[in-house]
Amino acid sequence: MPDKDSIAIIGYSGHSFVVLDVAIQMGFDIEYYCERNQVVFNPFQLNYLGDEGNDFFDWNVVDKFILGIGDNKIRQKVAGLILSKKKTVLNIIHPSSFISNYANFGIGNFIAANVTINTLAEIADNCILNTGCIIEHECKIESGVHIAPGTVLAGNVSVGENSFIGANSVVKQGLKIGNEVTVGAGSVVIKDIPDNEIWAGNPAKKLR
Repeated sequence: MPDKDSIAIIGYSGHSFVVLDVAIQMGFDIEYYCERNQVVFNPFQLNYLGDEGNDFFDWNVVDKFILGIGDNKIRQKVAGLILSKKKTVLNIIHPSSFISNYANFGIGNFIAANVTINTLAEIADNCILNTGCIIEHECKIESGVHIAPGTVLAGNVSVGENSFIGANSVVKQGLKIGNEVTVGAGSVVIKDIPDNEIWAGNPAKKLR
């Protein structure tokens, strides 16, 4: 629901523009953006607050933050920094998404347009569930995961921390995807994937 506290988005290009669009549709009034440097292209006419990683960053200006960072590891790191400063990280959820009343999710998540999260699914923190993806019943998604547009996770799939499942992929029911895994776009995953591996294809196979 809309928030009257001061809000900033961290990251201000590409993915963050989509997040901002949804946040505005939710009724949030975002005043600031945080980046390493002030940008020239400022489509949402936000005020530059500075680099949150700088020792001189003024954390007192803003009460709550939105994660607009596409990179999984950086998003996780920044979320941890925000929480260490006793600030709030918001969930941004598109109004067109369907989330079961029996699903659970944490903080710092972005749930894009037309996403489905079905019964007893569990989403941890700082995840991106991108446009039109489907998270079926009893799936478990750990922190920092990005499920790309159009991807389908069938029932009881687990996805480990900081993993990326590429656009329009399908993961067979009951499988376990490890930590730090990358699955290429359009893949069909029919086997478990161990930690730190890259898979792609139909059926998906290990690339390295």
